[in-house]
Amino acid sequence: MALSTSAETPIPVGEVSRLIGGWIDRLGAVWVEGQITQLSRRPGAGVVFLTLRDPSHDISLSVTCYRQVFDRVADVIGEGARVVVHAKPEWYAPRGQLSLRAAEIRPVGVGELLARLEQLKKSLTAEGLFAADRKKPLPFLPQLIGLVCGRASAAERDVLENARHRWPAVRFEVRNVPVQGVHAVPKVIEAVRELDALPEVDVIIVARGGGSVEDLLPFSDEQLVRAVSAARTPVVSAIGHEPDTPLLDLVADLRASTPTDAAKKVVPDVGEELTRVRQLRERAYRAVSGFVEREERGLAAALHRPCIQRPHRMVEEREEQITALLERGRRTLGHLLDRADSELTHTLARVVALSPKATLERGYAVLQKADGTAVRSPEEVGADDALRARVAEGEFRVRVEGDPAHTATS
Repeated sequence: MALSTSAETPIPVGEVSRLIGGWIDRLGAVWVEGQITQLSRRPGAGVVFLTLRDPSHDISLSVTCYRQVFDRVADVIGEGARVVVHAKPEWYAPRGQLSLRAAEIRPVGVGELLARLEQLKKSLTAEGLFAADRKKPLPFLPQLIGLVCGRASAAERDVLENARHRWPAVRFEVRNVPVQGVHAVPKVIEAVRELDALPEVDVIIVARGGGSVEDLLPFSDEQLVRAVSAARTPVVSAIGHEPDTPLLDLVADLRASTPTDAAKKVVPDVGEELTRVRQLRERAYRAVSGFVEREERGLAAALHRPCIQRPHRMVEEREEQITALLERGRRTLGHLLDRADSELTHTLARVVALSPKATLERGYAVLQKADGTAVRSPEEVGADDALRARVAEGEFRVRVEGDPAHTATS
């Protein structure tokens, strides 16, 4: 429970240390996993001192154990080994130090490591960290490449030499970090994040040479996998050799079997590109030349056509046809007019022959009543009716005397 203290009523340091020790004693024994970073076995001493470190975090704890406890596993573990310790937390009050008193130490075997990695792999796969749609494409020609590798390592030399041999103008931003041991994971994560924060870095290569399963464990660490997954810059994994498959290979945007392979996949070969450009230029030249030749042949064929050599020939042919049609039209129209004139003359002659005027000119007269109607029968007029007689040269008046049916006088 919380203590009630103040500036006027403080408690002594010894009391604070005693209370902390009491709280720690209540924790009881626990199983702890970590990596041995320091190991001290003094000749003749009955106690062995170790430092146990969390590979994913910058946290360490001191561990002590009796010599007989350590001697059981002394032949199979050493500095850098992963172990599982059954220990009870202890508080050393005079110095205010926390440590673990180990009652049993077990080395973590390769089989156990692989089983844990497989379980972590399934968990991260279920989260979608290894999904193909999360992979980012690599730039065709990166201007600046970030390289995370060990200092003066063969992996660094392979990447730099092969990349510059393929494209001499390529530039690198190198971060040398531990690639195995307890400091590897935080340092690699720090380097990846630092390079990812540089906007001029186009791609990041994480490279390491081959090694045992234990040596490559940092590149299967969950924190490192999540850091690479969160990076905005494409990341290439070049860890170990072809059979080695750390989890970094699965989360990276591109997996290279070796550091040399990473250089080949990230940087194009200038000789190959020049050859490809030359081949493309030759293909383009052949395509353009073939097109021009086809067009020239088509143009020559068109120029040899009669309509192009004598462009007025069609007009002349049409002119002759039009002239012939005009003459034919005139002849046809003349025949039609002649025929119509002849028919009109005959019709006029028949009309003249049948007209009343012609009859009158032969000495006949037409009698008309006062209303202008012609008299066709004696019964149509009466005695003393005034009539008009129409002859060829004019008309005059007549009067009916006596019986109109027998006599008519003027």
